[in-house]
Amino acid sequence: MNTKILSRGAIAVAVALAVSGGYVAGTRHADPQIITAAHAAAMMPAEAAAKTGIPDFSGLVETYGPAVVNISAKHVVKRQARRTQQLPIDPSDPFYQFFKRFYGQFPGFGDGDGTSQQQADVPSASLGSGFIISNDGYILTNAHVVDGANVVTVKLTDKREYRAKVVGTDKQSDVAVLKIDASNLPVVKIGDPQQSKAGQWVVAIGSPYGFENTVTSGIISAKGRSLPEENYTPFIQTDVPVNPGNSGGPLFNLQGQVIGINSMIYSQTGGFQGLSFAIPIDEAMRVKDELVKTGHVSRGRLGVAVQGVNQTLANSFGLQKPAGALVSSVDPGGPAAKAGLQAGDVILAVNGVAVGDSTDLPAQIASMKPGTKATLDVWRDKSKKQLAVTLGSLSDTTVAAKGGATAEPSRLGVAVRSLTPQEKNSSSLTHGLLVQQASGPAASAGIQPGDVILAVNGSPVSSPEQFKQIIAKSGSSVALLIQRNDAQIFVPVDLG
Repeated sequence: MNTKILSRGAIAVAVALAVSGGYVAGTRHADPQIITAAHAAAMMPAEAAAKTGIPDFSGLVETYGPAVVNISAKHVVKRQARRTQQLPIDPSDPFYQFFKRFYGQFPGFGDGDGTSQQQADVPSASLGSGFIISNDGYILTNAHVVDGANVVTVKLTDKREYRAKVVGTDKQSDVAVLKIDASNLPVVKIGDPQQSKAGQWVVAIGSPYGFENTVTSGIISAKGRSLPEENYTPFIQTDVPVNPGNSGGPLFNLQGQVIGINSMIYSQTGGFQGLSFAIPIDEAMRVKDELVKTGHVSRGRLGVAVQGVNQTLANSFGLQKPAGALVSSVDPGGPAAKAGLQAGDVILAVNGVAVGDSTDLPAQIASMKPGTKATLDVWRDKSKKQLAVTLGSLSDTTVAAKGGATAEPSRLGVAVRSLTPQEKNSSSLTHGLLVQQASGPAASAGIQPGDVILAVNGSPVSSPEQFKQIIAKSGSSVALLIQRNDAQIFVPVDLG
């Protein structure tokens, strides 16, 4: 079975790869109308949309290509030498010294004792890309490009090379800032990714597989993408060919402005397959400013776990449309808990800015400083209310709380029983019902024996009788808050 993977675009690619792989050159059998970058910048959007040809990026590349750099990051790693073996020849043989001289340093042959197990410092080099943002030598790239490196070299298009200092790295956003000792350097223009739209042309320049200053193009496929384990960056998705070595390079719009840093690809093979992701440049510049000023990045923290709202959940909570971030659990003692936020609340806006999807909320909160006072628009009990919260720091970590009589399978399709005092104590729960059997609508929705149902449509449940009454009065769908494997999540169930 093929497994889809997300991989960092630059991921430590060996220098040797640049000369070891083959390539296939493609040709276009068309005579497109040429639109220069300057022409495209001057055209009105409607006029530009009316053009049907493929734009000419040569002006953009000529102007801003010199500000794109190749980055070589050298790491020193400990590698254990293979156990050496005695030469397959008698030491008294006249050819012994000959074999020892020419084969003694190769794996499997040593000085004859057969017991060597040495540690050796083995340098390895990886390649990535970056771009100059100030003429005095500040450079942006990905944090994973220089992660663990003790020697970072920056190479310009005119072949000049500089030893770079790593000013700071931020793994949460995958942004790193470098500094080289130089002046009057070519620089890029910083654009506004908020003004970009899906369907617009974009250009990437970088060093895929070590091939320096390679230009590729495509369109913006989507914006605001949330990726697994990358909760604080609303990525720009493109179909621009990006491969190992492109990481840290710029993503340009047609006006020659950088709107993103190429960071990841989605692939089943490790190579480009039509899905690449870039960090919005406004996010990267905020990180850069903090790294230059303090050496680290501070982010706000709300202290909740959230999930998306689909149509079934929206119906269950009385929302007119699926929107917002549904709170599935609240960290005890965290900022949200102190503000009165509860599991089952739907966060609709932060400081008046709508939360269109649950993936929007982490980036909105993280962009604010710890200690910031924020106003949350919350949907609770089928009505709106506002809560004031003082954000904590993302570095503060608290673990969300972990999630009798028996009821027969109901309209929902579950048989439940009350939690025993021992079960409540061991799981730190004050209420809930243990699922013993699951069938029908509940099983179809993914409810399993062993789950603990904590609430129905936001109302806590503590007895099978109460649970049965709530289900009987429910409409065509319900939202169950369940505890499973130390995590809480709302599960929408369509009752038909």
